[in-house]
Amino acid sequence: MNENQIREIVARVLSSLDNSEATIPVEASARHVHLTKEAVETLFGKGTTLTKKRDLSQPGEFLSEQRIKLVTAKGEIANVAVLGPERKAVQVELSLTDCRTLGIKAPVNLSGDLSGAGDVYLVSECGIYNATKSVIVAKNHIHMTPTDAAKYGVSDSQSVKVRVKTSRPVTFEDVIIRVNQNFALAMHIDFDEANACCLDKNSKGKIY
Repeated sequence: MNENQIREIVARVLSSLDNSEATIPVEASARHVHLTKEAVETLFGKGTTLTKKRDLSQPGEFLSEQRIKLVTAKGEIANVAVLGPERKAVQVELSLTDCRTLGIKAPVNLSGDLSGAGDVYLVSECGIYNATKSVIVAKNHIHMTPTDAAKYGVSDSQSVKVRVKTSRPVTFEDVIIRVNQNFALAMHIDFDEANACCLDKNSKGKIY
């Protein structure tokens, strides 16, 4: 067996490993807001509930028909998605690019952590809601079930590295594992991160 044949075999083995069960789907999460019941009624009318447009990848989560505008003293972003169901706190998830456009200083936090969150006005045709301490840049993370966690050898809140295989491959560090029986396996990154690594709908990541 010559050197070229050995190299070919090694390349096939490495390719097989990259496409093994160790890979996970990677999804880009666009700017969006989560609303409380109070915020929904302020923006869309008393007694209004969010109307489902389509389901999202995480069970129970959906994109609603409703849209809002984000407004600050520096600028505005229109046609922002509202996700359901309603939550206990208003949360606005933006990219760093969005935050700079609006002049908002927002922390990079895991979803649900509003410590140090920024302020923004939510505007619709029916009303205005002052969403103080609501804006974050969502930290990249991986949703998985306990069964998934056992398969990948990781645990809830663990920090891992993920190599995203694209035409512009990128290794993300300090990606947080989030384990819940109701989750579906997926890594979530924002649009700044997705553009940086040329993410497409079939992109996969590998945990290291």
